[in-house]
Amino acid sequence: MNLEVTIKPAVFNKYYLPHLENMSRTQIFYGGSSSGKSVFLAQRCVYDILKGGRNYLVARAVDRTIRRSVFNEILKVISNWGLDKYFKINLTHLTITCINDYQILFTGLDDVQKIKSVTPKKGVITDIWIEESTEIRNQKDIKELYKRQRGGSSKYPKRITLSFNPILKSHHIFRDYFAPIGWADEQVDYKTDQLSIVKSWYIHNQFLTQGDVDDLLNEKDEYFREVYTFGNWGVLGNVIFKNWSVTDLLGMHDQFTNQKHGLDFGYSNDPAAMVNTHYDRKRKTIYVFGELYELQLTNDVLAGDVGQIIGDDYIVCDSSEPKSIAELIQHGVTAVGAKKGKDSILHGIQWLQQQQIIVDKTCVNMQNELQQYKWAEDRYGIAMRKPVDRYNHLVDALRYAYEDESLYMPAFL
Repeated sequence: MNLEVTIKPAVFNKYYLPHLENMSRTQIFYGGSSSGKSVFLAQRCVYDILKGGRNYLVARAVDRTIRRSVFNEILKVISNWGLDKYFKINLTHLTITCINDYQILFTGLDDVQKIKSVTPKKGVITDIWIEESTEIRNQKDIKELYKRQRGGSSKYPKRITLSFNPILKSHHIFRDYFAPIGWADEQVDYKTDQLSIVKSWYIHNQFLTQGDVDDLLNEKDEYFREVYTFGNWGVLGNVIFKNWSVTDLLGMHDQFTNQKHGLDFGYSNDPAAMVNTHYDRKRKTIYVFGELYELQLTNDVLAGDVGQIIGDDYIVCDSSEPKSIAELIQHGVTAVGAKKGKDSILHGIQWLQQQQIIVDKTCVNMQNELQQYKWAEDRYGIAMRKPVDRYNHLVDALRYAYEDESLYMPAFL
């Protein structure tokens, strides 16, 4: 079926237009915040489906993060372009089907093997797009995706696209794709039939407001400025937590009988962040086996989500929001405020540093925070006894959850 649909070039950022027909086998779009890379890839996805011949599998590391992120981004493109009549949206199964029968399917990579059963209605999966690719800690998971595209005929070449902020140079994505070609931070592109790389930052997004640009330029911390303002690969020296590891905890949930829960409130700019944990006091080991990390949750919705997770247990919350705590209680959640007090942040950090923290592989937001939560530095780059107030929402929730345990430790300072 040929669809008579015209998409005007003006809807795309000019910087990305040359990549609308990019056919490299592996494509990497990376860089700073608000660079427009994810919007462009969502636009390209819809554009390709309309043309026909391509089916997309859009993925993130964890299935539950898809609905409120890349799925919504693609829905916005369809709506903004006035194409609703051409697509059928299945909100239950997270599928988007064009009237030409080509599809956009969505999946988490919690279990890469389950992708074997993902089959489009017509043709084969030609494109896999992994959003927030740095959430994938195991490089084998990405390699497995290449295998999933083997076989089947298609008139279009098959592609895998990765998009992300370059949080750490030690990440396997840098080692696998950037290091072998001698990539330097001043480079902005690279292209062969097998690999293309596109670097972008705020100057490449023509749709940003001056206020958006000012916010990015006003970043004072060197690491966050390099990564999120200018899109350079990050190098962290003064990371606070080094006592953690990642594993698959799925088969251990029944053993987690000493559960502790913490909640840091958020809404528009900061997420509501909750941790679900078990504490092995004898071995001084914290198991983080569940998380909630969502923007724009009203307290009634938040209460429902939290209640489903903790049941009759209690949860320790940020006491600076007594109204929110009261509303959680009204909705049936046993919520209490953290005691906090003088030096409570440093005290809690010190106690957590003395534990072994094991994080389930599905808790990608906790992993991100533990990787990037760092001490502030003076003008000489020397760490101060003050954490940077960034990437600490789940860390704060973890401190609240273990406040009573940490009180047994001698007072900080």
